Amino acid sequence: MSEKMAVTLGFSPCPNDTYIFNALVHGQVPLTRLSLAGVQLEDVETLNDWALQGRLDISKLSFHAFGHIRDQYALLQAGSALGRGCGPLLITGKGDKPIDIADWKIAIPGTYTTAALLLRLYQPACRHLVVMRFDRIMEALAEGTVDGGVIIHESRFTYRQFGLHCIQDLGEWWEQATGLPIPLGCIAAKKTLPIDVREEIDAAIQASIHWAEAHPGEGWDYIRAHAQEMNPQVMQSHIDLYVNQYSKGLGEEGLHAVRELLRRGAEARLFPAGADLA
Repeated sequence: MSEKMAVTLGFSPCPNDTYIFNALVHGQVPLTRLSLAGVQLEDVETLNDWALQGRLDISKLSFHAFGHIRDQYALLQAGSALGRGCGPLLITGKGDKPIDIADWKIAIPGTYTTAALLLRLYQPACRHLVVMRFDRIMEALAEGTVDGGVIIHESRFTYRQFGLHCIQDLGEWWEQATGLPIPLGCIAAKKTLPIDVREEIDAAIQASIHWAEAHPGEGWDYIRAHAQEMNPQVMQSHIDLYVNQYSKGLGEEGLHAVRELLRRGAEARLFPAGADLA
């Protein structure tokens, strides 16, 4: 057998990603053509920035970021966060703020997040955007340092505890506008990797999900070790929401949704029209 190709892999510490990748990174999924030379768990905007630099071979990233790098990275079929009823939320607090939402100071969880892309598509006039880590946005709203915020991940389950309320479910807006599920995040691999290596990592991610389903509860130490929100019910809700049929394979509808998001983003000149997904 020829020597395995060593590749680097990155994904977020959120429960859906640690659930998906647990079996793969802990050797429960056999690899024949490749080996993992390094695994990085980072905030999605850090991964987006790294993808723009071409730092990792295989990485989770926002579909917004993918719009900027699809000439260098190929979309994999497995591991995506895409679905219905799972989009980012535009929220606000009770303090005084400008009447026109275009004048609001709005916190976004990263320049290249799909949350930021959806906000720009929903309200193109919004320009006073403040970039901050996703886990700081609710606190900033509660303190009144911003007028609104776009929240993702576990925050959508806990924002009411901060006395905050939802102005617009951006995923719901997308679904009503297009009839399609909302593409949030994906796994992409460098196009310089051989096709058979890309195919193997794709199959391995899918196998890792099947292993997690067949061994409920066995990955909880790993999931809990990296989660921002420690409440078991919140973590399980997060997994249930973001790990679904599209995580195992995008399928025709999933690919249609991805192409539509990229088309609209390019039409709005938020990134250039680019190469196809593969």
